[in-house]
Amino acid sequence: MTGHGSSYSEYDTSRSAKLFGRVRPIHEVLGGGKVADVLLWKNWKVSGALLIGMTFIWFLFEVVKYNFITFLCHIAITTLLVFFIWSNSADLFKWNPPNIPENILHESEMREIASTFHIRFNQFLSKFLEIAYGRDQIPLFFLAIVSLYALSVVGNYFSFLNLLYLGILSMETLPFLYDRYEDYVEYFVGEVIQDLKRKYKTIDSKFLNKIPRAPVKEKKIR
Repeated sequence: MTGHGSSYSEYDTSRSAKLFGRVRPIHEVLGGGKVADVLLWKNWKVSGALLIGMTFIWFLFEVVKYNFITFLCHIAITTLLVFFIWSNSADLFKWNPPNIPENILHESEMREIASTFHIRFNQFLSKFLEIAYGRDQIPLFFLAIVSLYALSVVGNYFSFLNLLYLGILSMETLPFLYDRYEDYVEYFVGEVIQDLKRKYKTIDSKFLNKIPRAPVKEKKIR
């Protein structure tokens, strides 16, 4: 235990670079806005409500086996009954009648959502093609292949809702735990990355360097 503690102390005091070359705080990496507050549990009410809501939906459809169409119909029926009773009994009980807005979803909000989706999808597609070309990113290429294959294997044993719930659960817990135990995570993950780099250099020198590659054309500056 003493040797391990001393190695961690040396790592913690001598290393200034963050994990994966990160310079900014984890809150800024996650966007620095309301989404980052939710993922890091700085707005614990919204974070808790999101986690409880997703857990309820997962339990409803995966454990109870509630049908999705039936669920939507029941929600619509309940909404109609609530608004019907509310509007017709407002005069009797002297309640304020429900106000129905003309525009529930504004055009500007829909454009913002579509624009954000368009930008993120283009970024993903551009990165995907960049990895597929394999230009000076052989480790990232093999990592993408292995990750996608592992995801395809996992997909055979889990439904889409299970994977979605697992993803949201990870997003709600891993950033928070990393932010709280950052030094410990960076130490242990750094050790693993160094070990993987050593193994990759061995494979690269024995096999990958012997694979012929086409010459890379220089980009023309317009």
